[in-house]
Amino acid sequence: MTTAVHNLVNGVEQDHIALGDRGLQFGDGLFETLCVRAGQARYWERHMARLRAGCARLGLPPPDEQRLHFEVGRLIRQQPHGVVKILLTRGTGGRGYSPPADVEVCRIVRYLPRPVIPAEGLRLARCTTTLGLNPRLAGIKHLNRLEQVLASHELTELHADEGLLADSEGMVIEGTRSNLFLVHQGELITPDLGQCGVAGVLRSVVLDTCSAADIACHIREVTWSELEEAEELFMTNSLMGIQPVIRFADRTLPVGERTRQLQQLVMQAPEGEGWHP
Repeated sequence: MTTAVHNLVNGVEQDHIALGDRGLQFGDGLFETLCVRAGQARYWERHMARLRAGCARLGLPPPDEQRLHFEVGRLIRQQPHGVVKILLTRGTGGRGYSPPADVEVCRIVRYLPRPVIPAEGLRLARCTTTLGLNPRLAGIKHLNRLEQVLASHELTELHADEGLLADSEGMVIEGTRSNLFLVHQGELITPDLGQCGVAGVLRSVVLDTCSAADIACHIREVTWSELEEAEELFMTNSLMGIQPVIRFADRTLPVGERTRQLQQLVMQAPEGEGWHP
């Protein structure tokens, strides 16, 4: 039996990169995390669109999507259920922080097992870690995730499945690995990510689903008091889809009507079937 490949670096099966790689040195790069189900990389086009946008923002050459197709397909043909993580770094070179004049992007494609997701819903907690404001990096999935690392350290002590982070001005932004939606006084809301945070692929799916179904969803600043009074809360990311919040701020929350409606609509959308190698 052929041993399954789990890591490709620039198309070569290996599990190491150069010590001088700028992704390792400075977090100079981007990544995408794709859910693989029944041999399909879900929401492929959306992930590639965000990757292209991130490359444009950081001044990286755009990805060779045909090559990524091939390499991702090589991994998931052997392992049809799990997670594929794509990382692009600026490669090696440059003096200190200054990037090299000629960039040779380092391309990493990894296969990982799918994480365990609580079946009944998420216990959510407020983290003390805050997100710095930086509109130049807002929305993209760059490699510097230290804020999320620090916030994740808090979750064990908080007995929570996911943590919420605010920005340095106190506005609620997102989870450590997910985007937030809430229903407050009957209004569906998701935080504005213009100053910080990651514009998740599933967040964009939910927003487009709302638009197609004529469901008003407001993108604006969100306060902690609104969150504590919310009738419904749910979190989204590419691996867990739409997950209801069942516990927050010492409150037990029901899985609400709007959450169930969007779960059903997103599940039925043909786009979610993904790309098959």
